[in-house]
Amino acid sequence: MQITRDVRKFVSVHGAKTLLTMLFLYGIGTGILAPMNAVYLNESLGLAKVQITIVFAAALFCNMVITITVGWVSDRLKSKKKLPVLAGFLCVIGLFIYMNAAGFRTALIGMTIAVAPSGLIMGQLFAMARNHFSRRAGDIVEMAQLWLRASFSVGFFAGLLLGANIFLIASFRGVLLGNMAGYACLVVLLLLYKETTGAREVKQAGIGEPFSLIMLVAILMLSCADAIRGLYLQLVVLQLFGKPEIMSYIWSAQAVFELLFMTMGGYWAARYGSKRILLVGGCFALATYLTYVSSSSLAIFFAIQLLYSFFVSVLYGVAMGYVQRMFLSRTGFGASLYVFISQTASLIGYFLPLFIRGITPKVFVIPSVLAAVSLLIIGMVLYREKKSDSKGSMSQAQVRIR
Repeated sequence: MQITRDVRKFVSVHGAKTLLTMLFLYGIGTGILAPMNAVYLNESLGLAKVQITIVFAAALFCNMVITITVGWVSDRLKSKKKLPVLAGFLCVIGLFIYMNAAGFRTALIGMTIAVAPSGLIMGQLFAMARNHFSRRAGDIVEMAQLWLRASFSVGFFAGLLLGANIFLIASFRGVLLGNMAGYACLVVLLLLYKETTGAREVKQAGIGEPFSLIMLVAILMLSCADAIRGLYLQLVVLQLFGKPEIMSYIWSAQAVFELLFMTMGGYWAARYGSKRILLVGGCFALATYLTYVSSSSLAIFFAIQLLYSFFVSVLYGVAMGYVQRMFLSRTGFGASLYVFISQTASLIGYFLPLFIRGITPKVFVIPSVLAAVSLLIIGMVLYREKKSDSKGSMSQAQVRIR
């Protein structure tokens, strides 16, 4: 069975387990804070909706600038490992300031220092991983990327559950300390990891993707819809059900399926094409957003995570590989570009719901529209490709007849 052979080859690659552990622990550290961030700013510091948005947006904008700038030049560097190590140290310093914030200004400074360098971490980790597997096991490099991303996701959702319990025991301060511990673990593992830089390259299986600006726009819109959910669902859940820890449990429901869906999505993308799988995932996302708008049942909020889990697996796995394959010769830039797209989507997503007054399920009308437009774009691209392939087949048939 192909998947069994691929998994055995993956775990036999030297350094693969270290990369898996690195991303898993980093995911735990990130997941501990994620669902509590906006709630911390609102409940502990008393910030209003607009102030929370400004804090998130300012930190994210700095993150975007650093990510794409360093991503552009990182392929010229012999070693990429130094970048996430430096970023990890800066994030810990920022979190210390953020943890001791007394109001809007110090929260803004702390979160900016904590978040701005973090874009280097994900982008450069996956650039390092692609280099690592392309030189040691080129035929499974795409699946290796997906499994590493799934490892981060599993860690992230483990962190959600851990964060919810830490919050009950040690409040927001304990949650922030847990986030700091995640960055510290990442730095230690990075220092121990031996980066692959000058080894002989093995030819990768498959081919690159042609550059498509319209598909990048479609992915941006899907990412934007997901970003709106990521920030505002926790606030809506708090409004509807009154308990901050519920959001951690809702998000953690995705972990049960995400590793399976990322694996399935990767093999299906290789068989049917990335764009078709993105289309299916986008349909599931649209169904989820419409459910958020129309339902106030906690049971339904949990049940719909099954559909959304597939979408997230496709967005973070299949879409990431699709963007990276547009720049196979520039792994650092390709990985950073995908992170930059996600960051741009988040920045847009933070502001769009401000057009809807208050914190209500109505905010999910916006991601519903974004997902619908993105699906229309992907559908048009697939239609044009099918039409072009049909014309090509007819031309070849005419040549044979002549």
